[in-house]
Amino acid sequence: METSLSGRSSQPGSRPGYRLRNIAVWFAALPLLAFLVVPIVAMLLRLEWGDLWQTLGTSVVAQAIGLSLVTSLAATILALVFGAPLAYLLARRHFRGRTIIDTLIDLPMVLPPSVAGIALLMAFGRRGLIGAPLAEYGIMLSFTQVAVILAQCFVAAPYFVKAATAGFASIDRELEQAAALDGASARQVFGLITVPLAWPALFSGAVMTWARALGEFGATIIFAGNLPGRTQTMPLAIYLGFERDLNLALTLAVILLAISFAVLALVKGLLRQRVGVS
Repeated sequence: METSLSGRSSQPGSRPGYRLRNIAVWFAALPLLAFLVVPIVAMLLRLEWGDLWQTLGTSVVAQAIGLSLVTSLAATILALVFGAPLAYLLARRHFRGRTIIDTLIDLPMVLPPSVAGIALLMAFGRRGLIGAPLAEYGIMLSFTQVAVILAQCFVAAPYFVKAATAGFASIDRELEQAAALDGASARQVFGLITVPLAWPALFSGAVMTWARALGEFGATIIFAGNLPGRTQTMPLAIYLGFERDLNLALTLAVILLAISFAVLALVKGLLRQRVGVS
C-alpha cells in the first residue's frame, strides 16, 4: 500500500473526505431507488400468496396465460424470421435513406401504445388500407388472435432488429473473408461464422422481444380488443381483473414481474459474458 509523506494511506477509500462523498452520493441516490422498489415490494406484500394456486387454476387466468404464451412466441418468431434480414442489411450495407429506415424501426419503441393501436387498426382493420381488400375475401384480422400477434410484433420486433444489427456489425469481416477464401459458400459463411459469432446479441434480442410482446397492452386492446378466451392476454386480464378481482390482477402482475426480472437477468448475464470474452 502506498503512503504519503505524512504516513497516511493514499488509497481513495481510506480518506475521510472520500467516505463522506460516498455517503452523500448514496443518500442522493436512495430516493429514486426507493421510488422504484417500494411499489414492487408493496405489490408482493399485498398478494394473497395462500390463494395463489387457486387463482392460477381459474379459467380466466389459465386462458390469459396460455394465450399470452402462444401469441408472444408467434410474434417473436415473426420478428426473428423477418427481422434478421433487415438487421443484416442495416449492419452490412450503406445506402441512401438508411438513417430514415433506422429511425422508422425505432419509432414503435417510442410511440404511445394507443397510437400504435390506432395505426394498426387503420392499416389492418375492416376498413383499413390493407384490411378492407382482405375483408372482401372474408379475411378479418382485427379483434382476432392474429391481431394480437400483429400488435405484439409491431411494438416488440424493433428490439430484436436493434440487437441483431449491433451483433452483425460487431463481427470481424476478416473471419468471414477467410472462410470464403477457404471455399465456403455465402450460406455456409452466414450459418457457420456469422450467426455463431452474433449469437449472444441475437439471443438477447429475441428474449427481449418475447418479453416485450408478452407485456404488450395498449396496441392490443385497441386493435384486438379485450375478449376473454379469444384476445385477452395477461396484461388485458390484469386491466379487467383490477375492476372485478384485485387478487387475480395481482397474481398475473406478479407472474409478469417474475418473467421480466428473469429476462433482464438473463440478458445482462449474456452481455457480461460477452464483454468478458471480448
